[in-house]
Amino acid sequence: MQDIILSISGMSCGHCLNAVNRALAGVPGIEVKSVRIGQAELRTPDAATTERAKAAIAAAGYKVEG
Repeated sequence: MQDIILSISGMSCGHCLNAVNRALAGVPGIEVKSVRIGQAELRTPDAATTERAKAAIAAAGYKVEG
């Protein structure tokens, strides 16, 4: 397992936090440590799962930076 921090643009309110949390909850294998305006801290088992998390965030309407 690896801990990662994703920078996320487009988040500005509590609704955004909930949307990102819901998106990440739908990705098997992800442990969400925290979601704040502009970032999410996760624990993932591998790079493929990290990419699925990024895709879920993008599908929710936000952009993962970097």
